[in-house]
Amino acid sequence: MSTRVVVVIGAGGIGQAIARRVGSGRTVLLADLDPDKLAGAAEALEAAGHAVRTHPVDVASRDSVRTLAQAAAALGDVVTVVHTAGLSPVQASAAAILAVDLVGVAVVLDEFGGVIAPGGAGLVVSSMAGHMRALAPLTIEQEHALARTPTDELLQLPLLGPDAVTDSGAAYALSKRANHLRVSAAAVTWGDRGARVNSISPGIILTPLARDEMAVPGAAGYQAMIKQSAAGRVGTTDEVATAAAYLLNAGFVTGSDLLIDGGVIAAINGGRLPRG
Repeated sequence: MSTRVVVVIGAGGIGQAIARRVGSGRTVLLADLDPDKLAGAAEALEAAGHAVRTHPVDVASRDSVRTLAQAAAALGDVVTVVHTAGLSPVQASAAAILAVDLVGVAVVLDEFGGVIAPGGAGLVVSSMAGHMRALAPLTIEQEHALARTPTDELLQLPLLGPDAVTDSGAAYALSKRANHLRVSAAAVTWGDRGARVNSISPGIILTPLARDEMAVPGAAGYQAMIKQSAAGRVGTTDEVATAAAYLLNAGFVTGSDLLIDGGVIAAINGGRLPRG
């Protein structure tokens, strides 16, 4: 088994697609909170010829993520870290989304920033929601706070309090914006180790999570996004994996976010779709 380790956190469709794309000839350490999903994903990857190890993880728990990082380092050189785990607005409360999608990403950046190998690269799968302006614009001070506040103190920020974040949709958009800011800040400390880290912001990708979103009463908004986008269709997990592979191998790119949404944000900015 190769001593070059690819860690993929989140065993869903996007995580599996990226693992297939970048895991060849390496040990893939696949992690997820759901043991059944984890076992099924590992079986599929192994059937495709990949060398796979599995590990449970709860990204909302620093101890759990630290244990995963230590397990990865014990397998060999951690050359790639891909974080895809998250909750959507129809799946969880605002508090749960902030804990997983915002703080969970910050914890992964912290813990894997201590084990990533020189020359290695990380990738956070965020969302086009981080580019939307449905929320009130953040001040420079708020952006700095989201980027630089110690992870364990993030939920104490007033802009993340229950009075400020009143629904799961707002929590999701704010979390994804925070992902971009945390990745940009982490690029500095990861760079001290000779490593890079970026994020990617997919639009509507046909995954089980997207199907959940498009099955609720408010799904007409998603259909409008698809219709008015330049691509005029949903994206595929393989297209996300192609973009992910680029960022994981683009040696001069770090601290950046790549929007891969078929032109939805362009349609919003061009006035074809409402901003809210």
